[in-house]
Amino acid sequence: MAKKRRRRHRKQRISPSAAIVPVAVVAAAIAILLIAILAIRGCGSERAAIAEPVRPTETSEEASAIHEEETRAQLVEEETAVEETAEPETVIAAEVGSMEDDQDPQSSTNTAGDETIGASVDLSQVSVPEGETTEATLGIDVSKYQGTIDWAQVKEAGVDFAMIRVGYRTKATGVIYEDPGARYNLQEATRNGIQVGAYFFSSAVTEQEAAEEAGWVTGFIARYKITYPVAYNCEDFQSEDSRQYGLSKEERTDIACAFLDAVQSAGYTPMFYASRNEMEGSAQWDMETLGSKYRIWVSQYPEVPFPQTPSSTYSGSHSMWQYTSRGQVAGIDGNVDLNVAYFGYSQEAEAKDPTPAEIVEANPEVGLNFAEVEETVTAKEETNLRNLPTTEDSIVVYRLKNGETVLRTGIGSNGWDRVIYEGQRLYAVHSFLTTDLTPAVPESTGESGGTESSGTESGGAADGSGTFQAGGLTFRAVSEAVTARDQVNLRDQPSTETGNIVGTLSFGQAVVRTGISGSDDTGWSRLEVNGQVVYASSRLLATSMDYKEQEKITADNPEAGMHFVAASGIVMAKSGETNLRTLPTTNEPSQVVGQLTGTATAQRVAVEPDRGWTKLNYNGQTVYAVTNYLTVVE
Repeated sequence: MAKKRRRRHRKQRISPSAAIVPVAVVAAAIAILLIAILAIRGCGSERAAIAEPVRPTETSEEASAIHEEETRAQLVEEETAVEETAEPETVIAAEVGSMEDDQDPQSSTNTAGDETIGASVDLSQVSVPEGETTEATLGIDVSKYQGTIDWAQVKEAGVDFAMIRVGYRTKATGVIYEDPGARYNLQEATRNGIQVGAYFFSSAVTEQEAAEEAGWVTGFIARYKITYPVAYNCEDFQSEDSRQYGLSKEERTDIACAFLDAVQSAGYTPMFYASRNEMEGSAQWDMETLGSKYRIWVSQYPEVPFPQTPSSTYSGSHSMWQYTSRGQVAGIDGNVDLNVAYFGYSQEAEAKDPTPAEIVEANPEVGLNFAEVEETVTAKEETNLRNLPTTEDSIVVYRLKNGETVLRTGIGSNGWDRVIYEGQRLYAVHSFLTTDLTPAVPESTGESGGTESSGTESGGAADGSGTFQAGGLTFRAVSEAVTARDQVNLRDQPSTETGNIVGTLSFGQAVVRTGISGSDDTGWSRLEVNGQVVYASSRLLATSMDYKEQEKITADNPEAGMHFVAASGIVMAKSGETNLRTLPTTNEPSQVVGQLTGTATAQRVAVEPDRGWTKLNYNGQTVYAVTNYLTVVE
C-alpha cells in the first residue's frame, strides 16, 4: 500500500491538577487518544469513520478552539514530525483546454455496466451537510462535449442540479487544463437557478499530484456557489497509453483519498465517481476505504432507465446514480448524462470567496471539432469574417476580398473555418475560401460570394441540399473536415478499378470533404487536398480526431466503430474450442463467458469483415467470437 497521508494534530495541554491523576488513568487516556488519531489518519487499511463536513459556524469554531486549548501540550514530538512532512497547499494556474485535445482523458462517451435489476440505496453511512434534504433530485453532468448549453431551457426541463467538469489532467503528459466550458456553465447554471457541483478528471500518479489537482479545483471554484459535492473522476487507467498504467488498486485509492481529503479540508463535500463494475467487490478500488469516508457516485446504465429501474445494483453505499449517457434535455444538443441524487438542498451555498467571478461569454468553439491546420487562404470572391462561427447573433468584423490573405488555423465540423485576421480570431464559411492565391476572374453569375444577400453564408452546400455528378456517381454536397481512420489511398476517380492512386492520407492529417456518394459504409468521398480534387473510401474516413475514443468498445456500446453485416447459419469451433466473449474485443472490459467446444453449435447473427468478429446467439445470449476460429456447419 502506498504511503499514508498524515494529518495535522494539536497537542494536549496538561494542567497542574492533572498531575494528581493516577498514572494508570493517564496511560489509558493516552492510549485512547492514540487509537483515535490512528483511526482518522489518511486512507490506510483500517476502516475510518466518516468525518462530518465542518461548517464555518460560530458554534463549531468555538468548540474547535476549546478542544485545541485542551490538547495543545501532550504530543509535541508527533506534531513536529507532522509539520516536517506536511505537504503545502498548492494552487496552480492552468490554461484552457482545447476542444480537440487528444490528451483529454475523458472521451465524449462514458462507460458503465449493463445491469437491469435495481437495489436499495444505503445512505446511513453518509454525513448530511447543513441544509441538505432527503428528497431525491434530478441532474445532469456536463463538459465541453455538450457544447454551448441553453441553461434557461435546461431549467425549464426540470433539471435540479448539474455536476460541471471544471478541468482535467492530460492522460500522458500530466498537464492540468481548464475545461473550455467550465466558467460559462458554472455562471449560467447558477444564474438560471440550477444548483451546481463540480468534478475533475484526474490522471494523478502520486498523492502529491492529487493534492495539486484538488488545490487547483478548490481555487478555481471558490468564487462560485458550489452547493452539490465536488467529485473525483478517474478512468481508463488500464490503457497502456495512460500515465496511470501499472498503478495498483491500493495506490489509486490513496491518490483518490488525497484529492478528496483536500476537497473536504477546503469546505466542500467530497464525492468519488466510478462505474459499478470497477467498484463492486472492490474490483479496481478499495471501496471499504472510499465508501466509509466519502459520498459515492456510481455509473451504471440499465436497459430500462430510472425511474422504472429505481436504483443501481451496486451493493455498496451510494448517494448519486448516473443511469444513462443518452439523455435528451432541452437546451442541449445531443446526448447528456442523466443522474439521480438521493438528496437535495433547501438553499444554495455561498461562494467561499465573496469576490464576484468574472462574467464570461460562451466559448464559440465549444461543441465543435476543429481540425488544426496552418495555411494561407483568400476569398474565392468576397466573404464575411465573423466573430462567431454562425450567422446568428454574430458580428461581421471584416469583408475579405479575393487577393487579400488570412491565416487559416482550423477547419470546423460545421462548415466554418477559423482564421486569423490582424491578430483577431475570426470565422468564415469554408466553401468561400481557397488556398489558390491566383487572382480570380470575376464571374457574371450575380452571386455575391457568400454574403447574407445570397442566402448561403450558413455554410453553402454543407447543409446537404445540393448534389453533383462525378465519375458516374451522384454526390451529396457537404463541407467538413475529415481524417483517415488509419491510412487510406487517395484516387483521381471514385473507383478502385479506374481510379489511379495519387497519394495517401494518414490519421491526424485533416482535409476537406466536399461530397459523399452512397452510404458511409460502401460509398466514396470527394476531398480537396492542396487544391486538388481526389476521392477516398468513406468507410476509411472519420470526421473527428478523437474518433478512436468515441468509438471505444464498451459494455454500453459493444459494437462502437464496427460495421456488422447480418448473416445466418449454424457455426461451430474450427479447432474444437474457441472463446465466447461479452464484447467483440480481447481487451477489457470484454469477458470470456463460455467456450464453444466439440460439436457444440451456435446461431450466427452477423459478421464484421474488417475486424474479424462474428456475433452469435448461444443459449439465448448474445456473444462474440473470432471469425477465423469458426466454421459453418454444412
